[in-house]
Amino acid sequence: MELNELKQAILSAKSISIVTHKNPDGDAIGSSYGLANVLNAINPCATVIVPNEFPKFLNWIENVEQTVVWENEGELVENKILSSDIVFCLDFNALHRIDQVGEIVGRHQGIKVMIDHHLSPEDFADYCLSETTASSTAELVFEFLSELQFTEKLTPGAAEALYCGIMTDTGSFKFPSTSKRTHEIVAELIKFGANNGKVHSLVYDSNSINRLKILGHCLDKMEVVQGKVSLFTLPKAIQEEFSLIKGDTEGIVNYGLSVKEIQASAFMREDDGIIKISFRSKGELDMNLFARKYFNGGGHRNAAGGMSTLTLDEAKAYFIESISTYLMNSVTTE
Repeated sequence: MELNELKQAILSAKSISIVTHKNPDGDAIGSSYGLANVLNAINPCATVIVPNEFPKFLNWIENVEQTVVWENEGELVENKILSSDIVFCLDFNALHRIDQVGEIVGRHQGIKVMIDHHLSPEDFADYCLSETTASSTAELVFEFLSELQFTEKLTPGAAEALYCGIMTDTGSFKFPSTSKRTHEIVAELIKFGANNGKVHSLVYDSNSINRLKILGHCLDKMEVVQGKVSLFTLPKAIQEEFSLIKGDTEGIVNYGLSVKEIQASAFMREDDGIIKISFRSKGELDMNLFARKYFNGGGHRNAAGGMSTLTLDEAKAYFIESISTYLMNSVTTE
């Protein structure tokens, strides 16, 4: 599908769904509402759909209260997606990333659009904007809106949503994916009314006391593997003790990388029946390949995720064994 054909479809659509991935983060929600708020200023028919709840520190984003959550309103989500003229798939590139919602999107007979920056995209969209070197999906949404000549409809709220997506996915602009173009887009967003100081404060200065206690516990219990990898683990009992809510563990994995000698960091959280894992690294150490090989996951070179059905202790032991092997082979390969 050509871009101009898609533009005409957007202008004439009666219903548009914008879907993002499970456990939505700042880029997922920011890119979704950056797009939704612009599209609705042109042709008010777009709805943002998420598989499950998102962290409360994103509740300030303009119109976020209109989000439809599949785990709460499954029938409404199915009807909305199947009746949509266009379904936008943001910040994911494989339908299994959105669980049961992926099966519904797969049955959708209208136009599907993918905008994403992760590796190895699946071929399910009629129009695809996939750029793995982009800092974030929010950055790509801005590029998409620019190509459509829709940026004149960027409200301050839409600009702040996109700013949030870029800021969070770049670690406040410190990750290697932050490019000259990233900063140019951020400058444009500020020109359109994004208050960068306000966005940063709303995201990073809204911690609960329990969030800080969880962080303190994780830092106190941090382990170091092979002198090069930090490891954080969070058992279910500790989560219950500190009344953990969604978003409380966001960013904890990054603290391990602040140690000079550390090359990679992992955070393992015990969930119902599975262990959810986040991986981060510095430089050329590829955690996407590691996550794919050992933990049924993937992502980016320096930021990836995975999971395990082992117990927390078993998953921890397996991680220590596998990362030790991976480090040895990486050194040998280099």
